[in-house]
Amino acid sequence: MAIDFNKVPSPCYVLDEALLRRNLQIISNVRDKAGVEIIVALKGFAMWSAFPILREYGFKHATASSLNEATLANEIMGTPAHTYCPAYSPDEFDEIVGLSSHITFNSLSQFEFFKNKIKSANENVSVGLRINPGYSEVKTMLYNPCAPGARLGIPAQTIGNSLPKGIDGLHFHTLCESSSYDLEKTLTVVEERFGHLFGQIKWINMGGGHLMTRKDYDTEHLIKLLQTFKQRYPHLHVILEPGAVFAWETGYLVSTVLDVVENDGIKTAMLDVSFSAHMPDCLEMPYKPVILGATDEEEGKPTYRMGGNSCLSGDYIGSWSFNNPLKVGDKIVFNDMIHYTMVKTTTFNGVRHPSIGIWNDKQGFRLVRRFGYEDYKNKLS
Repeated sequence: MAIDFNKVPSPCYVLDEALLRRNLQIISNVRDKAGVEIIVALKGFAMWSAFPILREYGFKHATASSLNEATLANEIMGTPAHTYCPAYSPDEFDEIVGLSSHITFNSLSQFEFFKNKIKSANENVSVGLRINPGYSEVKTMLYNPCAPGARLGIPAQTIGNSLPKGIDGLHFHTLCESSSYDLEKTLTVVEERFGHLFGQIKWINMGGGHLMTRKDYDTEHLIKLLQTFKQRYPHLHVILEPGAVFAWETGYLVSTVLDVVENDGIKTAMLDVSFSAHMPDCLEMPYKPVILGATDEEEGKPTYRMGGNSCLSGDYIGSWSFNNPLKVGDKIVFNDMIHYTMVKTTTFNGVRHPSIGIWNDKQGFRLVRRFGYEDYKNKLS
């Protein structure tokens, strides 16, 4: 059943439960056939009201990048986190380790700094290092962790022939909305440069960016790739920690036209949402999202640029064409806005933060959270 957007308040993020379950079925199929562990990365999908649904499909663990995320993993998922931080703060480290089953360091210097505190904080935690293979297929430099001078991960030449005592695993993360063939190329480089260390570890974490729920993704190739890797290294526990894959194309950001302004021949639909505050990836990546019922610019059709409601002059994206002219009160529904988008939102300008809801085909729309003044106030001092 299609979502009735007339029953959804504006602005609002809406998760379609049926679409989420479709993704979970795909991911769990890969997990079970490949014999690997797949955990959700909270940096990409932290809509914790949906976590009970994830647990139905056997997803009980999460990866964290901060004390807050590690706390959320324990509180809502009910399990300790797989934690990796680019740099740990001494005043948070003991608490983070206590909330973690795995703790991964970005550098040898951070491991050396904290190594004597690790087991005293949590004797059961498993310790790893993030490696940088120096190879990535990601074209957008903002998202490429292997760009020249990269600050994420340890190069092979820095580690040398042996790992420090106490290291159980290696972690690499070089993908971003990538294919299984990108992973295959990456694994070739990882094995060439770090394979001599595999006999010294118990687990390997292949990070995120495995977009196995995208329509053109070859999941069978991914399964075979992981199976053959495990055949080469049967002693290694293999972990994947994607974020976007869970919520890929599972929901929407519903907005409303507040005004239409025209200057220099450009018509801009002014919305009750902000690209800067509510859809920052559109400006960072950048990319042009899909709007339901609209197309790319077509000559002869009513065409509009979408404008956000913050004072940033560049808070706009465009252009889209519609079958009919837009008017105040029309709903504008952006597709694929549940992963990363929600976790990156801000209250810049104090603009109204979109509500969050879940659409269930049997029960209809359920409002999960509405944000107000106190949410804005409590972020400040």
